[in-house]
Amino acid sequence: MGKIISLLNHKGGVGKTTSAINIGAGLVELGKRVLLIDLDPQANLTLSLGIPRQRYSIYEAVRGESELVPYTYKEGLDVVTSTLDLSGAEMELINEAGREFILRELFEPVVEEYDFIIIDCPPSLGLLTLNALTSSDYVYIPLQTQFLALQGLTKIKQVIDKVRFRLNKKLQIGGVVATMYDSRKVLNRDVVKTIHKYFGEKVFKTMIRDNVALAEAPAQRMDIFSYNKSSNGAKDYLALSHEILQRVAVLEEV
Repeated sequence: MGKIISLLNHKGGVGKTTSAINIGAGLVELGKRVLLIDLDPQANLTLSLGIPRQRYSIYEAVRGESELVPYTYKEGLDVVTSTLDLSGAEMELINEAGREFILRELFEPVVEEYDFIIIDCPPSLGLLTLNALTSSDYVYIPLQTQFLALQGLTKIKQVIDKVRFRLNKKLQIGGVVATMYDSRKVLNRDVVKTIHKYFGEKVFKTMIRDNVALAEAPAQRMDIFSYNKSSNGAKDYLALSHEILQRVAVLEEV
């Protein structure tokens, strides 16, 4: 059965969508079959991969108008796209019975078809994010190595703890990903030390370096491996994907 991973940070601009795309693409490079879920009404993941508007997106699925309808971006990597219409979903579903479990039910028919389902959560802690956490095995937290990125970590942890207690006993913080890292900058190094103090062994050893190719790839509607396989961005996300596989294997043995 495939593992379901949510990428979560309610602060924008931390590399969450970039990480969702390129962790997914990195796992495909390592022979895994991956489904990406764009759960953000801004649809940045969908736009970054140049996927045209689909008849059935995640919006129609959460409204009960369709099943999940994946779009094949490339061999091994499928995407359930998003649309701006999703911004109204939280209000539309507020009175729906079992509204926290809609996504979990949608995943049941497809979870056996993939090794990993990766959810790009919206930059908020509302009903869509709650659905993602309720359906996930692991949460990964991308953190930009800047001072402001540290603000709100306590709130994220509180939300995860509440979901684990009330809705999803199996949910774990699977890892913390330091992004946009420049080892030459004292601030970046200091922030990484602080992240390690707060999260300990949960911080991935692989840090995603600040790399122009990672910014250029979405403009070309590509993942980093399709755009520039020899870039530092590709090397870092491939190393991170290796580390994810190792860590998941260890956690599954526990």
